[in-house]
Amino acid sequence: MPPVTASTDLMSPLILFLHADIVVKLVMLGLLAASVWTWAIIFTHATRLRRLNRAGAAFENDFWSAKDIEEFASRRGAERLPIAAILTAGLDEWRRSAKLRNADRSGTRERLSGAMNNAIASELDRLSDRLNILATVGSVAPFVGLFGTVWGIMRSFTAIAGANNTSLAVVAPGIAEALFATAIGLFAAIPAVIGYNRLTHGLDRLEASLGRFADRFHATLSRELEAD
Repeated sequence: MPPVTASTDLMSPLILFLHADIVVKLVMLGLLAASVWTWAIIFTHATRLRRLNRAGAAFENDFWSAKDIEEFASRRGAERLPIAAILTAGLDEWRRSAKLRNADRSGTRERLSGAMNNAIASELDRLSDRLNILATVGSVAPFVGLFGTVWGIMRSFTAIAGANNTSLAVVAPGIAEALFATAIGLFAAIPAVIGYNRLTHGLDRLEASLGRFADRFHATLSRELEAD
């Protein structure tokens, strides 16, 4: 590592990266890649959740305004929306149960509830894909940055010992390079943790909304069952 002095220009992020040890550089590049990946996941999932919430609300309003459930399902049941998947799952189970002779009403209700709950779980599993990456980055990135910092400080102390010079002008650049790795680790971890919490909260709200729709639809089918 070439000797540097602690000028303002040498303390810029680019210069700190260029003068860092190869191991510290790899740590910084890995953390920057993780940060970019994190922001891509946050943006795509947040956009998708916002779109699904708007489209789901409009779908539910149209459904409860429809006079014929079968006609509505044939027209809009194939839409790529979680609420449409729940509607389709409930109606499919209803049709299969209707074909049974002497179908047990309580058993039919249980099967309807199970089919729609399974549809909710499947949709949430699909929507939560890659959220575990945010949790991993949020918990691991600070320690990866700390590893780069420890490694860089060790290299700096080795260089100081070899130069027999402990002045601040010699020590500061190397330590700044090392601490820069921790800063990048936090830069990657903080948005990941915030994004994970916000997106998880959004999924919880979506799950509650889907659950309410499933309960209301289950009650509607139960009344039809009683009428039959």
